Amino acid sequence: MRIVVTGGAGFIGSNLIIKLIERFPEMEVMNLDKLTYASDLKYIEAVKENNRYRFKKVDLVDRVAVKAIIKKFQPQGVFHLAAESHVDNSIKGPEDFIQSNIVGSFNLLEECRQLWGSEEFRGDGIIPRFIHVSTDEVYGSLGDDGAFVENHPFRPNSPYSASKAASDLVVRSYSKTFGMNVITTHCSNNYGPHQHDEKLIPTIIKSALAGKPIPVYGNGLNVRDWLYVADHCEALIALFEHGTAGETYNIGGNNEWSNIELVHEICSLLDELKPSDDQNSYKDLITFVEDRKGHDFRYAIDASKLKNAIGWEASDDFKTMLKETVNYYLNRFCF
Repeated sequence: MRIVVTGGAGFIGSNLIIKLIERFPEMEVMNLDKLTYASDLKYIEAVKENNRYRFKKVDLVDRVAVKAIIKKFQPQGVFHLAAESHVDNSIKGPEDFIQSNIVGSFNLLEECRQLWGSEEFRGDGIIPRFIHVSTDEVYGSLGDDGAFVENHPFRPNSPYSASKAASDLVVRSYSKTFGMNVITTHCSNNYGPHQHDEKLIPTIIKSALAGKPIPVYGNGLNVRDWLYVADHCEALIALFEHGTAGETYNIGGNNEWSNIELVHEICSLLDELKPSDDQNSYKDLITFVEDRKGHDFRYAIDASKLKNAIGWEASDDFKTMLKETVNYYLNRFCF
């Protein structure tokens, strides 16, 4: 089987590619990545010499380039993860998010549709499938109670989440209008190896190790559901194999932490794993800063549809996985 993974030099995509190559000995994987600041080919060192792995540097906004790649490689499946994803950056400069997340998604989707409907497509009897990886942020914000289910209305509150919601609707239309075999997923906050330094957990660790203030937005009471990246990849693979065409599935960790609770937990791990030179707790570096514009209060995922459909559920050992994540960044930051 020939598979395209977009954003494969990024956080989730690189973890997914490694799993695909290692698990499926007959699978060829094409990594399409623009190689922005948040991508790094070092993340896929483990498979880069494998003859079933290929890489093409491409901006999905370049329709001509996308068409040429899709036509030549003729994928029988796509995992679409490429996206501009940092909310703060979308507030500072929304245009890149509109172009990449909406136009880029459309270009990829349309070129796959054109290929899969053509006489030249070498499908080998396989019904091709397009997995569109989105975010729980399209649903907006929750109060103290409840959780997002798949039919929760879209209420995006940042340019990032709005651009993802728009791409979700385009993908939906390709299922309803053209009968295309698509699945959309909405995941909660991921953590684990290969995440860019700008995200919350790496920021906490890097700031602490440098002895700099650990920034916490507002009062730190915003709540997120944390999902280990390896669990997320397992869910995506299971949906590719067993999910129902045209459906949307939420992928969550059932693991809610307020930001300030998470910061305290990471500081405690750092106190244990790499005590500061002055023997003070890293918690002393916590600094509350002006809140983010349009900051959603709480996200929580109800992933029962996914569990009932294919039996997937996230691992329940968050503290162990968080400790492994902290150790990964301790090695990466080389302090």
